[in-house]
Amino acid sequence: MKQLSVVIITYNEQQNIQACLDSVRWADEIVVVDCFSTDDTVKACLEYTQKVFQRPWPGYGMQKNFGIEQATYEWILILDADERITEMLRDEIKEMMSQENMESVGYHIPRRNFWYGKWIRWAGMYPDYQLRLFKKSAGRYNDVAVHENLILNGPTAHLNNSMDHFTERLVSDHFKKFSRYTSYAAVEKAKARKNVFWTDLIFNHIATFLKSFCVRQGFREGVHGVIIGVFAAMYTFVKYAKLWEMKHRRKI
Repeated sequence: MKQLSVVIITYNEQQNIQACLDSVRWADEIVVVDCFSTDDTVKACLEYTQKVFQRPWPGYGMQKNFGIEQATYEWILILDADERITEMLRDEIKEMMSQENMESVGYHIPRRNFWYGKWIRWAGMYPDYQLRLFKKSAGRYNDVAVHENLILNGPTAHLNNSMDHFTERLVSDHFKKFSRYTSYAAVEKAKARKNVFWTDLIFNHIATFLKSFCVRQGFREGVHGVIIGVFAAMYTFVKYAKLWEMKHRRKI
């Protein structure tokens, strides 16, 4: 049977990390890469593994790539601190890895996103496939500021059972990451856009809300769908506003 290394990157994840680690304690190895957390994240991790590394933040993709390099085994499972591997998914992964011949070098895992304690099925939130299980020799993450992608050389397939993602538990949780993520997104957008027009600031966030709430049927989630759609629209607006600010400053 093939052996599996789980790689997790952390920063001040005291609230999430124990449940995350509990869900993968069946793995052959757990590797944690921490960005000098100031809470008890590292202490909690050391109860599950001795392979805990601390290093400055180079970006999401590069931090995950460092963790992959520290892994002992050929098969890698990437997990975020607020994600959990369910028992059914665990059994499916074990069964798959017991096979002698595996044609795929990577596997997309469906993800159930929980917002404010509720599993959100609509608004484009499910099945939300994530490419997380792969052969170490098949590829690495690209180096972008946000929404990094795993680039693999070879065929991929899809698993049937879901992992759970406990994202924003409170409305206030959105704002903890909002400023950082919109800044990262503006930097990435700047690589492809030379100018920001007034139409971008007026219409793009409206289009984002309509896509989430109407096209992807977020209205089926009631108030949850409204809040998710509005925050998605806010994200789009602030991203373009920050991009405009970046371009405008260069002209001053």
